[in-house]
Amino acid sequence: MGNFNISFKEAFILVGFSDWPQLEVFLFVFILIFYFLTLIGNTSIIALYQLDIRLHMPMYFFLCHLSFLDLCYITSTVPQLLINLHKLDQTISYGRCVAQLFIFLALASTECLLLVVMAFDRYAAVCHPLQYASIVHPHLCQTMAIISWLGGFINSLIQTGLMMALPLCGHQLNHFFCEMPAFLKLACEDTDGTEAKMFVARGIILVIPALLILGSYVCIAQAVLKVKSMSRRKKAFGTCGSHLLVVSFFYGSAIYTYLQPIHSYSESEGKFVALFYTIITPILNPLIYTLRNKDIKEALSKVLGKGRD
Repeated sequence: MGNFNISFKEAFILVGFSDWPQLEVFLFVFILIFYFLTLIGNTSIIALYQLDIRLHMPMYFFLCHLSFLDLCYITSTVPQLLINLHKLDQTISYGRCVAQLFIFLALASTECLLLVVMAFDRYAAVCHPLQYASIVHPHLCQTMAIISWLGGFINSLIQTGLMMALPLCGHQLNHFFCEMPAFLKLACEDTDGTEAKMFVARGIILVIPALLILGSYVCIAQAVLKVKSMSRRKKAFGTCGSHLLVVSFFYGSAIYTYLQPIHSYSESEGKFVALFYTIITPILNPLIYTLRNKDIKEALSKVLGKGRD
């Protein structure tokens, strides 16, 4: 377990946004609204998938997993942040902090892998439409989903284990949740060796998936350019562009936070950047992936129509 200067009975003080007291009320209202909208949006997608058999296709199977993931992901940090902003309690025990760190990293890592799987699904659908059903069959979908979840939790286990091996000094965590870079700032000794191992783990879970997604959309773009219909081409590019937008928000902010040396990491900037991948991305996912989706709109109309009857 390492030589801890902080025990499980002791607590950290989460600084949060107390350096900007004038922003705290605005942030509380803003984040609370986004949290409820995220809960409603992602819960609606899961409910529609369960209620409408027409949505029982690979794309919506993965979207359902992404929605459930985002529900857990945002809930792992936002309630603590809201409590912090409301000044009800700015402390968190060491045990809860490690648990939050592990769960957050596991869910974030799973999302990295799941977004790759969803990009592969779109690549197969656009570039190999005739073979799509045989390529992305139900057994493969279940296997890829399981691998995404397992891979995310294994990556988190490795990074959290490395983090727990470091002796920590101090009780003030300059963040709104137990974030890895902020945690490393409390290390009592040189972290170069541990940081190098973590960098490799984070590089694997962030850079490789981002490159795979980019490669898949390059192939999709090439296939779309061969489509003769200008309206279909614009629609395809619009859909792909919106998907890439949400992926860019998630990976861009995460890469900025996790793939820079700890000595150059700015805790003040890190808190605002973290809002992108903890608050913004979970609400963008249901919007981006369903806004132009005809099947989702029809399923929603069908369910609402039955409700009125």
